[in-house]
Amino acid sequence: MDAVWGVSPEVSAGTGASAAASGRRSPATASMGSGPEGPYPGTGGSRNPGPRGGENGSPAPDAFQRSLADKARFQAMDEHTKQQLLLGREHYQKREFEKAEQMLRQVLESDDRLADVHDMLGVICHSRGNFTQAEHHFERALALNPNYTEAALNLAVTYNDRGKYEAARQVYARIRGAPGGSLQGLDPFARGKIANMHAEVGQAYADAGLPRDAILEYEKAVELCPSFADLRTKLGMILRELNDLPRARHQYEAAIEARPGYIPARIQLGITLLSLGEADKAREQWTKVLELEPDNARAKMYLRMMASASTGSQPPPAPKE
Repeated sequence: MDAVWGVSPEVSAGTGASAAASGRRSPATASMGSGPEGPYPGTGGSRNPGPRGGENGSPAPDAFQRSLADKARFQAMDEHTKQQLLLGREHYQKREFEKAEQMLRQVLESDDRLADVHDMLGVICHSRGNFTQAEHHFERALALNPNYTEAALNLAVTYNDRGKYEAARQVYARIRGAPGGSLQGLDPFARGKIANMHAEVGQAYADAGLPRDAILEYEKAVELCPSFADLRTKLGMILRELNDLPRARHQYEAAIEARPGYIPARIQLGITLLSLGEADKAREQWTKVLELEPDNARAKMYLRMMASASTGSQPPPAPKE
């Protein structure tokens, strides 16, 4: 799950919450911060990364903060098992998952009580689409170390991928309610991952014809990652469906402020401004779109429509998108 937290799908004249990274967000491919946004801001075009290890695919920091019991178990290992564990981690850090899995599974045959080994295997399984096995390893990691935040996030993402939305929410709630924990204390990767989870649930509500519930989820996503232009744009679209034009406008304008070159937000803001009777401002937005993307068919079509309306002439046929 490369970046879960990585970046969210773009809401474009076709993309989506995380836009999760194309069609179905891939937890293992997003990076929260780049791309369009990513907690993944700066993580790259699609948010939705799946479970992750740590930076560049290496185990997350808390994976190494093992308890004294873990350290004692490591010290008690025979030299052969220690070497397998070290090699397994090395291959994992290099994203040589096939080699890493072979070593790590041999380690588990000797000792099944290493939480970070289960987390790494969970990430490997998830990267192959084996969500059932990934879920098993993340659950085992948490059973061994209930404070293993990275494994908890990875488990929540995996539950989400399997359609276990309520279970994902419960895990998320436990993370938020952990002693000393707060949203402000979450790192960008975690924020992006959780924001994309809210966005996916919000889209599920929207698809089911429950826009008000969808809005609540998208608002939570935006609260976590206010600079994610795609999330704000999707929220604005749902608000506009309910004819809440002022709030929709606010979301589009905030999206553009965060990311001036994000064309979907400008397209949608123009539509909303036109609905509010502010035709000149709508024209400004669509004109700006053509400055950024001269061949944008939607902006051309809307501007042509406005020109024909002002002259009373029949507009030429719209270009194929």
